[in-house]
Amino acid sequence: MIFMLCGTSDARELALQIRDNGFSVLTSVVTESAAASLSEAGLDVRTGRMTADEMAAMIREQEILAVVDASHPFAEEAHANAMAAARESGVPYIRYERAGLVYDNHPLLHIVSSYEEAALEAKQLKGSVMLTTGSKTLGTFTKHLLGDPEIRLVARMLPRLDNMEKCGELGMEQKNIIAMQGPFSREMNEALYKHYGTTVMVTKESGRTGAVDEKVQSALELGIHVLLISRPEVEFGTVFDHFDGVIDALCTAKEKTSI
Repeated sequence: MIFMLCGTSDARELALQIRDNGFSVLTSVVTESAAASLSEAGLDVRTGRMTADEMAAMIREQEILAVVDASHPFAEEAHANAMAAARESGVPYIRYERAGLVYDNHPLLHIVSSYEEAALEAKQLKGSVMLTTGSKTLGTFTKHLLGDPEIRLVARMLPRLDNMEKCGELGMEQKNIIAMQGPFSREMNEALYKHYGTTVMVTKESGRTGAVDEKVQSALELGIHVLLISRPEVEFGTVFDHFDGVIDALCTAKEKTSI
């Protein structure tokens, strides 16, 4: 059996391809909505965060052949726990990560290395700032940007109760909260930018194979400053940005166990 951490839009497709190549797959996600998507595709799924020790115990109990980490590039704790659990259990750890963004040296594109740096850069730029970075680090931005008369802070995030409660606790006004489930089309991104008079958009580098992220491209074309938070630098070891590489590595692992 393959244990697979899923946290990106293409993780489900990868899990299905692994299964179609003759492997049984146990997927793992954090939220119930993500679990429902995988269950609908006929995949076995568990829900909730796991510590490294919990993951290692499960790997031994389920006789896991390998761990495939297809969680979000910014899920640093999940990466660390999966690598530690695989190492402790003596099974291969395989990281799948989409190729990084391809972009030109655009004058409105600002590459930053952290949420804190993004917040401070937005504070300098002023205007209508739209966050598309989720709720986890919202406090970093409210700390620096709320209360500035020259800044309107707008947050786009998943329509979950805990997200709305956090917005209320941090002082976000309801009129500046966009509670919507993606993915978003180019037209939807442009409509939201225009509706909120966006002058600065903050996003994370999630990766789109061979192309610029649509929300980045549409923002730049509308003359909006884009603050792009680069991926954390993590030494993964075995990393692939294509499905075939992951499946080949799993086949190799299977052959080694059958020798």
